[in-house]
Amino acid sequence: MAKIRLRAKQLTCLFLMLTSVLLGFSSLPRAGAQMQVPTVIPTSGNVGTNVTVTGNLTTTNGAYNVTFNGTVLAVGTAVGNIVTASFLVPEATAGNYNITVVDVSANESATFDNFTVSTAYFLNVTEPTAPAQYQEGASVPISYNVTGDVFNVTEDAQIEVMNPDNNTYFESVGLNTSSVGNGVVTVPYPGNFTSGANTNEVGIYTISTANSSVSPIAFTVGLTDSTEYHRLQTVNIMATGYATNETVTLNVTGTNVQYSVPLTATPAGAINFSGFVVPLNASVGTYTVNIVSTAVFPTVKLVPDTQDFTVPGFAFNVTAVNLAQDVVPDVTVEAFENGTSVGNQTTDSNGLAVLMLETGNYSLEGYFQGINVGEGTFEVNNTEASDLVLNLTDLGVRVVAFVNGNEVGIPEAGVNLSPTDVTLTTDINGNAEEQSLLPNGTIYYLTAGRYDTLFNVTDIIQSSSNITSVNGTITNLLVNGSMVATFNVTIACPSYALQIQAFEANGQPFSNATVEASELTGGINYEGSTDSSGVAVFPNATFGEYYVEVFDSTGAMINSTTVDLFQNQNVTVTCNLFGLSISVTVTDYLGQPFGNTEVTLQGNGGEPISSRTQANGTVTFTNLIGNSYNVSVYLSSNGPPNTIENLLVSGSTVISIRLNRYVLLAGHPVETTQLAVVVIIVLTVVLVLVLEVFRIRRSKGPKQTVEPE
Repeated sequence: MAKIRLRAKQLTCLFLMLTSVLLGFSSLPRAGAQMQVPTVIPTSGNVGTNVTVTGNLTTTNGAYNVTFNGTVLAVGTAVGNIVTASFLVPEATAGNYNITVVDVSANESATFDNFTVSTAYFLNVTEPTAPAQYQEGASVPISYNVTGDVFNVTEDAQIEVMNPDNNTYFESVGLNTSSVGNGVVTVPYPGNFTSGANTNEVGIYTISTANSSVSPIAFTVGLTDSTEYHRLQTVNIMATGYATNETVTLNVTGTNVQYSVPLTATPAGAINFSGFVVPLNASVGTYTVNIVSTAVFPTVKLVPDTQDFTVPGFAFNVTAVNLAQDVVPDVTVEAFENGTSVGNQTTDSNGLAVLMLETGNYSLEGYFQGINVGEGTFEVNNTEASDLVLNLTDLGVRVVAFVNGNEVGIPEAGVNLSPTDVTLTTDINGNAEEQSLLPNGTIYYLTAGRYDTLFNVTDIIQSSSNITSVNGTITNLLVNGSMVATFNVTIACPSYALQIQAFEANGQPFSNATVEASELTGGINYEGSTDSSGVAVFPNATFGEYYVEVFDSTGAMINSTTVDLFQNQNVTVTCNLFGLSISVTVTDYLGQPFGNTEVTLQGNGGEPISSRTQANGTVTFTNLIGNSYNVSVYLSSNGPPNTIENLLVSGSTVISIRLNRYVLLAGHPVETTQLAVVVIIVLTVVLVLVLEVFRIRRSKGPKQTVEPE
């Protein structure tokens, strides 16, 4: 027993020790092995390269940061356990660096150890902001840069410039790198470049170095200080490289401009002229500046002093609108200055046309379907916008019906307009509109209909001018001879006689029934009562499709049908669910009729009706409506029904209800269970009597016969 107790204590101690060890491990930080070395794209690059890092965290949806050689460059929150981050390679010397993804919550990390920063060399030149440009004789600053180099070294380079006539000039430079391997040196051109370097020629100057890894760049030199001018702006012209006091002729030519002036070079051989102003008659287009020496011994330039500039115009936005201020697409807007066309554009779907026009006064004309429909005058001083109002009219169409003296808009009516061959559909209020029509000079034709059926519009179109249009023809869209923003037309739907004759299920006229006719798209309703012949007449019902319902005097819907009223209609509705009869026969378990028994009939939501069976066990209910009925049989005036039947009646019917619980004995109902007990008792008594008789007979034995002696 002692050994057993000792072993139990040992096991208990061992269990407690294991539990302590497991709890200790669970409290330690999770192992970094759960994170993986991130994917880095690209794995090398220059300073400024965009690097994308993809990795994972131990912590779901946890915070992270990404470090480059220990410096945090990106922070964020993981999506699930996935990290995707980007950063630009910072300033650094050439060499290998580590990129680390850190799980902030778990204090875990994973590192990519071999991202290589490589050295990059490049050129840069500072040019004026377009459309400004360098002119001849300008000094141009050129920079030579290096990043990702070894720190604190001197880099030597030779900067080369090739001018427009393909002569190359160079200068040797040196730059010192910083602690992060960066360096820059800037020199002016022509500055200290080799002999003959200058900017005396128009064209492109290409900059390169002897280092083939450096991409060449370029700058442009011209005669003017800009490549664009507007009217009334001064054109500054500078040319260099001429002899002292050399005579030249300066020409500016282009549409409507022929300008020429003699000039003399300065002692330094420069032509500097600011006497030409773009005239008010200068058209939008290209103009040429040309300088030609007129000296006995002229300076000859391999690249002639010739340069183009443009007069671009201002973007002038024209929005074409009709008399109702609706925008009009597909209108040709043409601009005229002093009677001369200076440009045209076609309006887009928003009615907008953009014309490039210079400062000045203009007239505009708008052409719709080849017809001049509007004119206007405008002054252009800068980028502007304006509307051009066109003599175009909107056509408003309203399709109506007159119901009980009230005007009702007809929705979803189709109206075809010719010759434009446009089909309009009326909205919920019966209105439709076609925009921007020529108000005169065009005859318009209208046809209208619903449910893919046209109706006659002869003499029923009322126009804005209160003139009845014949056969749907409109000769113009003028009101009292004047143009209007909207020309309104009202089309009245035709009306027809709708006669409904209702019959009961037995074929008799259904008199005093309520008939309701509702147009399917809504808004039009008629109601009436049937006469002694079962007839209800709506003499002026509007063209359309109708849902016709017949109700009895209690408001119960008896039958319904749909009617296409595209002409006079006589419709017969047989109410097979009205005037029905239900005969109920009640019998006992043996099929004997239950006479003088109360039977109650109750329809869904209706009042119950009761009657008693005849001697044959039958009772009949008449003038019923098809419905779901409960049939209840009561053998006693007090208490619950003895049976309930559920019946769905869609026509006259006969049903039998057998009260299996009862048997009639001498005209009185007896429960079958009681009868069964009585029968069993009787049979038992009979059986006992039979058995007793049989026993008595056997106890007496057989009759003995005495033989004579």
